[in-house]
Amino acid sequence: MALLTDLLNLDLTDSTEKIIAEYIWIGGSGMDLRSKARTLPGPVTDPSKLPKWNYDGSSTGQAPGEDSEVILYPQAIFKDPFRKGNNILVMCDCYTPAGVPIPTNKRYNAAKIFSNPDVAKEEPWYGIEQEYTLLQKDINWPLGWPVGGFPGPQGPYYCSIGADKSFGRDIVDAHYKACLFAGVNISGINGEVMPGQWEFQVGPTVGISAGDQVWVARYLLERITEIAGVVVTFDPKPIPGDWNGAGAHTNYR
Repeated sequence: MALLTDLLNLDLTDSTEKIIAEYIWIGGSGMDLRSKARTLPGPVTDPSKLPKWNYDGSSTGQAPGEDSEVILYPQAIFKDPFRKGNNILVMCDCYTPAGVPIPTNKRYNAAKIFSNPDVAKEEPWYGIEQEYTLLQKDINWPLGWPVGGFPGPQGPYYCSIGADKSFGRDIVDAHYKACLFAGVNISGINGEVMPGQWEFQVGPTVGISAGDQVWVARYLLERITEIAGVVVTFDPKPIPGDWNGAGAHTNYR
């Protein structure tokens, strides 16, 4: 009898020409990510060849209950490191059925700016340094910290090694490789100042692609921590007091 892991790792390439496309979008808080999957003819490498889709915006805080349909417009395609094969991740933005971008769709105006010929000729490069904190799931306390207590003072943890200083490296490395597989231009990772805190860098990327790639990198991290039974937070100050904060530093050239 097949094990669950056997079926999860099943290679569909020789069994069907269809693919699984995971449509990803930003939810109502502006930071939460949502996704759902559909079966499509494949392979597909151009997002303009993908169909639009819809979802219930009243369930994500993005539409009223009496008029809840929101339309997903595919904008960027990445390889799926979870399903592999020809399966894809699809970064989308969100519109009303009439084609009007919903209020939480910040990508729409950004894409208009970056597509302006005067902007495009400047070839704006971005590098994003995304910090985050890994939390123990049941208590929402940083990974590696004693339950209900605090670790030693900051200093030994930045870019550290060792089981008493570096916590969650398996998750970090899994994320690093998943990003490279997907086609995210991840350029590095490092342990941060606070124990349980890490950073990844995306870039250099040009124009609107910077945003798409950072959001997909965040999505991959959330999926990987889900598998690991750990919570990831991008909260700029997850622990009050004299503990290092977390941000998304933006470098521009």
